[in-house]
Order: sequence, then C-alpha cells, then structure tokens
Amino acid sequence: MSVAHPVLPRQRIIAIDALRGLTFFVMLFVNCLSGANGVPYGIQHMAANVDGMSLADVVFPAFLFVVGTSIPLSLNHRLAVEGGMRQTLWQIATRAFGLIVIGLFMVNTEEGYNEAAMGMSIQLWALCFYVAALLVWGTCSNRWLRWLGAAAIVLLALAYRGGPDGRDWMQTSWWGILGCIGWAYLVSSIVYLAGRGRLAVLALAAAGCVLWFMFSQAAGGNGVIAMHATHTSIVLCGTICVLLLFDGARGAAGSKRLAAGAVLTVVLALGAWLLHHLYPISKIGATPPWALYCAALCSGLFVLLYWLIEMRQVVRWTALVQPAAANPLVTYLLPVILATLMGYLHLRWWPVLMHGGVAIAFALLFSAVVVAVVAVLNTYNFKLKL
Repeated sequence: MSVAHPVLPRQRIIAIDALRGLTFFVMLFVNCLSGANGVPYGIQHMAANVDGMSLADVVFPAFLFVVGTSIPLSLNHRLAVEGGMRQTLWQIATRAFGLIVIGLFMVNTEEGYNEAAMGMSIQLWALCFYVAALLVWGTCSNRWLRWLGAAAIVLLALAYRGGPDGRDWMQTSWWGILGCIGWAYLVSSIVYLAGRGRLAVLALAAAGCVLWFMFSQAAGGNGVIAMHATHTSIVLCGTICVLLLFDGARGAAGSKRLAAGAVLTVVLALGAWLLHHLYPISKIGATPPWALYCAALCSGLFVLLYWLIEMRQVVRWTALVQPAAANPLVTYLLPVILATLMGYLHLRWWPVLMHGGVAIAFALLFSAVVVAVVAVLNTYNFKLKL
C-alpha cells in the first residue's frame, strides 16, 4: 500500500532526545521529592481540589508530548520498508500492548490488593513482575527467556487477588501512567496513519479529543475514556509540533519553521485560557486547560530546543541527558523497582534526606545517579524495547 507521508529526517533528531532526556530527569527529581516536607509547593503535585498545576504536574504530559514527536519518525521509517504497512500496524499494536500490560500491573500494586489471599506481599509480587517484564522485553533476552517471562506474567496475573474477601482479580482502574501512554499512543498512531500525517487531520483529531471530554462531562459519560481523550490530545499536539519543525515537504526555512512552532505554542495557550473559564486546571481530573497549557509549555520548550540545537548547533550539553533519552523505560522503572525493593525489605530513606533544602539536593543527586547507572547499562545494551 503506497501512501504519501511527511518527509522527515532519517537520522535521530537530537532536539527530541534532549526533550525526552530533560523530561526524565525532571521526573526523577520530582518523584524523589514525593512525600518530602519543607520544599516549595510548586514542585510537588497539586491536590485534586486545587485549580492549578505544579512542575510535577507537567511531567506526565511531557511524556505524552514526546511520544507524539516520535510517532511520525517511527512510523515513517516502518512504512518505507517492504511490507511497511503490515509491519507498522504490528509495531503500533505490540508497543501499545506492552505499555498497557506494564501499566495495568503497576496500577494494581497501588491499591485493592489482598496480600493474605495472594500468599505473598504486594512488593514481592511486583518484583517478580518486573523480572518477568525484563525477560519479555529486555534486549538481552532470547526467545526462550521471553516465553518464560510471558508465562510468568500470566501466572502472576492468575495469582493476584483483590478486595476484602480476596475474590477480585486485577482491575484496570485508570490503567496507570504507562497504560495511559499506551492507549494515547495507539489512538494517535492510527490517526496519523489514517490522515497520512496531514496537519489538518491531526488538528481536527486533537480538537475532537477536547470536545469528547466536554460532551462526556456534560452527559455524565465514562470518565476514564474522557481522560484518555485528553491524554491523546497532548500526544497529537506533539505530533503536530514535530511536523511543523521538521517536515521537509513544507519547504520552509529554519526561521519560518521556528515561527510556526511559536504560533502553535500561542494557539495552545490561548485555547487553554479560554477553556479555563469552563474547567479547572487539574492533572487528576485530566481537564482540557491542564492538557493544553502543558502542551503549550512543551511546544515552547521544543521550539527553544530546535533553535538551540538544530539552528545554533549547541549540542554538547545534551550528552548529560542522552542516556535517559536512549533508554526511557529502564530510566522510568529503575526508581520504581528500587522503591519496591526497599518496601519489601522494610527500608526507608533517612528522614533528614526528606526535608527542605537537603531533600532538594538529595533529589538532584539521586536523579544524576540514576542517569549515570542507565548510562552504564546502555554500554551493555541493557534496555527494554517495546
């Protein structure tokens, strides 16, 4: 099937890697500060009843935005090879499935479990899952190890028990962070293929996601689906932004592309301001003003990185965040696995590390150490690849 899609660079785009790496570093920083006291209010997550957002509330939408910037590059590459459409659809399905499965297991470690009925602690169950996930999706695994990991995941799902009487199975709940990314990636990728990467189609789809949320709220519809629609709008904004800046078919010079990205940023911010008259800014509520303000911030940062890296060729500093950008899933999961292991061993960080300026310094050090560990793992090709 021959289709015409945007003309994009074949090599890795350093600006995307820089945005991804910065996002993960901030994620490590704010997550390490979770539960700390005596730190600025604007660093930690806003409460559900607060009309506003903090630095921590921008991290997840930044993940979604970066996913959107990667979609055209990844799918175009697949479409260019023989049997491209079949392979592209398979890639979309397997990536989305992997993210959704990992997110589903992770969200079931948060609440609703019944350790007595399971016969093991939730931390041990989670650690077993992370080992199984490494076997299934790890680049160092072979076919037999992948089958072993898949069997272990099935057995762990069967072993899970929830509810007061221990009769409940795993619940989808809100699907977890990775699950939400998986669903948004799936829908956005299909929109991109169906619209052949046309900006008008992507913009209409993003607007449609916002309208879905609005109609769902008005009619008392499914809140989880409305949440996924909001998340998908952020991914689509990322896709639009990367096309404005890098689509060679547009034929514009660097300055004109820069201006187009700046216009997108202003339009998204204006849309968020208008919708803020109807809805609060809330990450927990996944409201359109929150989504569009975050998309505007990400778009503005991406435009700045485009100017700095692609136009000015200031690239040496990106080596600091490149390890996280090259191995995102391991970067995301390492602190989670560490926290789970500490919970299983009944260990806690020293209280002095979770207060005031010491907590901020510790969070920065912790983030740098995780990135350094990931850099070492990268040298051994230790990665999770969906």
